[in-house]
Amino acid sequence: MAKADMLGESLWDAYSNKVTTLMNNPQHQGEIFEADAEANGHKLIVADFGAESCGDAVRLYWEIDPKTDKIVNSKFKSFGCGTAIASSDVMTELCIGKTVQEAVKITNIDVEMALRDDPETPAVPPQKMHCSVMAYDVIKKAAGLYMGVDAESFEEEIIVCECARVSLGTLQEVIRLNDLTTIEQITDYTKAGGFCKSCIRPGGHEKREYYLVDILRDTRKEMDEEKMKAAADAGASGDFASMTLVQQIKAVDAVIDESVRQFLVMDGGDMEVIDIKSNDENIDIYIRYLGACNGCASSSTGTLYAIESTLKEKLSKNIRVLPI
Repeated sequence: MAKADMLGESLWDAYSNKVTTLMNNPQHQGEIFEADAEANGHKLIVADFGAESCGDAVRLYWEIDPKTDKIVNSKFKSFGCGTAIASSDVMTELCIGKTVQEAVKITNIDVEMALRDDPETPAVPPQKMHCSVMAYDVIKKAAGLYMGVDAESFEEEIIVCECARVSLGTLQEVIRLNDLTTIEQITDYTKAGGFCKSCIRPGGHEKREYYLVDILRDTRKEMDEEKMKAAADAGASGDFASMTLVQQIKAVDAVIDESVRQFLVMDGGDMEVIDIKSNDENIDIYIRYLGACNGCASSSTGTLYAIESTLKEKLSKNIRVLPI
């Protein structure tokens, strides 16, 4: 039976040529025996890792020169689907020639990118991406065995997107620095959520502790709270330009109530603040006269000058009062 018949032609077309080639003809599949490694004066490391999400497992062999910590030979055995075989083969190839410390820096995205026919087209369909993301975990396991440390010691941050190896800290920083507001923007900036999509929201192929929707919501909430606190601090310090619009209107009303309104009311009039707009040079306060002040000759001359002068003195020298 043809592969297109087994998988469906459209799904099969979503695999790169490199993946389909290595599925059937892996270059590094096999086993390294301890006797052979010892004969070369090298140390053999054998690490196993299984992905519960899809039932795949991989065994990684490293033959390491202890004098240089360099991986002089590497092979694998994969117990799983064709995608797992292809990705394990590329992962093994990427390890050869590197020191153990360098190999630990290989990520799942490095493996996936190496499987692509061109840099812009994913090597496997999204629903099979989880089969190609065991590389980082089994490499950590092997490195930990060689160096005599816990594999988790190589993980400095919480990884949210396993496919692209994007950490929680990176996501929070990128959202803040670029003022991101959508999941699509996060994916564009970090590649997180661009593959198997399980990290975007609950309901994917595996349950996760952190999801992009929650990280975006919580980070945006923190950003808004920080802005409000900064604005409140600015208001408390009297920095009118840094206040929020609501704070500015309240501040203007407070000055008007204290120094201006009583004189307007005595003449049978009043005023209200309609809007406040700022630019690099001015803070324009738009007001509307009420009662007898509306249409009064002095409303655009003496009265306006008095209001503007008072607000300049009390709040900011950059204020302009514009009646509408």
